[in-house]
Amino acid sequence: MIDAISAWVGKAAAWLIVGLMTLVCVEVFKRYIMNMPTAWIFDASSMFYGTLFMLAGAYTLAQNAHVRGDFLYSSMRPRTQAALDLVLYIVFFLPGIAALVYAGYDYAALSWRIGEHSTITAEGPPIYYFKSVIPLAGALVMLQGFAEIVRCIVCLKTGEWPSRLKDVAEIDVVEEQLAHSEHVDEETRKAAIERAQQIDETARKRGSGGDLQT
Repeated sequence: MIDAISAWVGKAAAWLIVGLMTLVCVEVFKRYIMNMPTAWIFDASSMFYGTLFMLAGAYTLAQNAHVRGDFLYSSMRPRTQAALDLVLYIVFFLPGIAALVYAGYDYAALSWRIGEHSTITAEGPPIYYFKSVIPLAGALVMLQGFAEIVRCIVCLKTGEWPSRLKDVAEIDVVEEQLAHSEHVDEETRKAAIERAQQIDETARKRGSGGDLQT
């Protein structure tokens, strides 16, 4: 359920890319074609991207896609990985994210009280809405962190990582491109797709992803 919540929020936030692209295109047109730059678009673009970046944190954690230095980690047994992850989640993750939520709430509350506006540009837009995303995003990451802790406990008991929700990945793009290619015969296409799938699956299992749930 927590994975599903994180996925829904992440995919909903991804639509901010459309708004961000629109703002940038409008500003480029106005600035270089009409010679009428708009000051507030810079602030709005930063807030769009910042909101997307923060709200996607829980989704990224749910997909086991955060950057990991896995030179030694990938060679460990699943139970060893789970034990290490569990210690790190308890010692560093939970206190760190709790501090983010606590500080972010104060940060946002103060911004609402003073009706804060951006000072980067003249007559900048209000930013208390944007700052409210900080504790919200932190709470979502914290929630997903609890799900990851449960995964660690399950792996310690069973010796295998629990499944994760399957989502669109780069390998899907490769498969689609090969499927529509006119320059690759059917046998070569199937072999290339199978090989790419094996590489992708191996890479995912080297982290703490386990098998993906279809």
